[in-house]
Amino acid sequence: MALGRDISASDAVELRALAKEKNIDTKGLNTYGQILDELMKHLVEPQLIQPTFIMDYPKAISPLAKPHRSGQPDIVERFELFIGGAEFANAFTELNDPIDQRQRFEAQAALGRAGDEEAQPVDENFLEAVETGMPPTGGVGIGIDRLVMLFTENRSIKDVILFPTLKKI
Repeated sequence: MALGRDISASDAVELRALAKEKNIDTKGLNTYGQILDELMKHLVEPQLIQPTFIMDYPKAISPLAKPHRSGQPDIVERFELFIGGAEFANAFTELNDPIDQRQRFEAQAALGRAGDEEAQPVDENFLEAVETGMPPTGGVGIGIDRLVMLFTENRSIKDVILFPTLKKI
């Protein structure tokens, strides 16, 4: 167990204490989801060598994903694929409830005003499209550059990117 204990019932305060115990800096991270994501990034993801799917993400870090069909209020239908300690794919069932989506965008915008650089702004055009009637959809993003890393046994993405102007010479 990479975290040393079951954290499924933990709150942000308990996660912050765990991060401090593991010498992980959480300065600037204010929510349960942000702190959990940081713990995962440092303690869990590097150990996922064999192809591994992590499922059922916190709603707090998945503002575009549909609530989990189990009815758990803080979990969404999302998974990520990890291979060799790196993320290769991110997928989720798209949220198509305009009221829920607006509330999540507004919560994200509040995080952005508080300094969270990764927070989503309110996207009125997207909300209008959802309000018009968005059918059930899903999406998956697979990092082709990461697949090339895997196939060529490169540990650095800079060694496989196709845009040489981004490489340090």
